[in-house]
Amino acid sequence: MWSRLSNKTACGRATVALAAILASACQSAPAVKEAAPPKSAPAADAVAAVQSPAELPPRALADFDHAVGLMRAGNASEAEARFHELALAYPSFAGPDINLGILYRKAGRLVESEQALKAATTRNAASAPAWNELGVTLRLRGQFPEAAAAYEHAIAADANFAAAHRNLGVVLDLYLADPERALTELERYQELSGEEKPVSVWIAELRQRTGKKKPASPAPAAPADQAPPTPASPTPATPSGE
Repeated sequence: MWSRLSNKTACGRATVALAAILASACQSAPAVKEAAPPKSAPAADAVAAVQSPAELPPRALADFDHAVGLMRAGNASEAEARFHELALAYPSFAGPDINLGILYRKAGRLVESEQALKAATTRNAASAPAWNELGVTLRLRGQFPEAAAAYEHAIAADANFAAAHRNLGVVLDLYLADPERALTELERYQELSGEEKPVSVWIAELRQRTGKKKPASPAPAAPADQAPPTPASPTPATPSGE
């Protein structure tokens, strides 16, 4: 797909894409949000527990939080060991494998990252963060259709998971030559996130390429205590075909 992006328009799109990625990374880094690597989607240091406290004993949650703290502090090897222990002790808990996938990805161990994230989706198929992270790793491995499918799984698990909509839009546009679907996903991302620039620039460029205009804003509703005006002489409808 990149071989098709050698003109000025393509360069502009790539610049916008990179700007959108870097801006999103800065926004999500300090929170326990879902992660994505540089050049793709929102970057975060770790993923929060994806199960409610009622589903795990307090000790497990405390150990998980400690491992996340080690991960964020840069103690990758110790964090990895703790996440492995948690994954073995709590087979239905996807959080440890998600963070292992992120750790491996940051270290360039993409095969291991994919394995860990697939394990996370097996533990909890309804985890949008697990599917989103798997999509990020698959994209980095050049498996673009599979990455798109993973993002679609994330959206199926949580239709309001904004990062998956953006990541899917990126893959559809830059790698799978589907700008119309990319536009739909990026518009949905913007709706969910409230982000304006730089994603709005990309959306505008996609609308230009696809020939789709910006949807018209709905007319403001009449005040509750004021009925809409009624024409004095209603105009009869004209029968079709005459």
